[in-house]
Amino acid sequence: MTNPASQLKPGDHLFLVDGSNFIFRAYFQSINQDRKYNARSDGLPSGAVRLFATKLFQFVREGVLGVKPTHLAIVFDKSENSFRKEIYPAYKGNRSDPPPDLIPQFPLMRDAVRAFGLIPVEQDVYEADDLIATYAKQAREAGADVLIVSADKDLMQLVRPGVAMYDPASGDAKKGAGFRPERRIGEPEVVEYFGVTPDKVTDVQALAGDATDNVPGAPGIGIKTAAQLIGEYGDLDTLLARAGEIKQPKRRETLTNPEVVEKVRISHKLVTLVDDVKVETPLGDLTLNQPDPGKLIAFLKAMEFTTITKRAAEAYEADVTAIDADPDLAPGGA
Repeated sequence: MTNPASQLKPGDHLFLVDGSNFIFRAYFQSINQDRKYNARSDGLPSGAVRLFATKLFQFVREGVLGVKPTHLAIVFDKSENSFRKEIYPAYKGNRSDPPPDLIPQFPLMRDAVRAFGLIPVEQDVYEADDLIATYAKQAREAGADVLIVSADKDLMQLVRPGVAMYDPASGDAKKGAGFRPERRIGEPEVVEYFGVTPDKVTDVQALAGDATDNVPGAPGIGIKTAAQLIGEYGDLDTLLARAGEIKQPKRRETLTNPEVVEKVRISHKLVTLVDDVKVETPLGDLTLNQPDPGKLIAFLKAMEFTTITKRAAEAYEADVTAIDADPDLAPGGA
């Protein structure tokens, strides 16, 4: 069996886009814009898909930070059926349902990816982050560079030489409302956030827990304290083995409590990404090729994305008037 990483080589650039994270970012950005841009003529919510497609166009045509991808994967969470729920049934159990006007846009995101000639990557049991970890490892073994497009702190554990993250700009630059410029996340940025190098991030997360994903951690210990403890003892296993030596009484009491220790160890399993998933979509299938202009414009016209339709037609020298909207996606379609 051919190693999928053999199809990449030094000098290649793999972009791994955290599609699930991107969907929500696009949605919350869209609801802060004029309502006329957030629904199609038949009332179908489409604002998040519009911003998602606009960003995809940028990745395909321009890349980011002066780098253009040779390979591109848009990775989604397929379902809530994560193996982590077998380890800890309450994992992500505190999450609320998606906004009602976002739900019909989920399948359209996949349609957008296909329209750009890409494969929506998703797999049951494993989360998008696990697939990203696996592809990143395979690509580095082949000598390619990796850029993970996401603002998800859980992916910071993957940062290392040849693997960086890219956090796109968010908010409204013109209005200044919650605006944050784009940024590259390397080891210094990980240390700034977690207080430790990327290889120790999961140790800190296991102690601090994560309310967003309902990862328990140790009560009363946040990121700063966790980083101090890992910095002092070296790693999580050593810390737990020598917890009786902790000078601060409350921390010592907490980390010598067998129930807390068990939750910390469970938390470590929950936050550690799997990097050896038997992926259903081989890395070699993620080569970035020019999209079929007809298929792309048919999708964009069906969604009534006027601006990006014009941009795509200009970029790929296509005659918009000669291409009909995709009948399956257009208003009144199947």
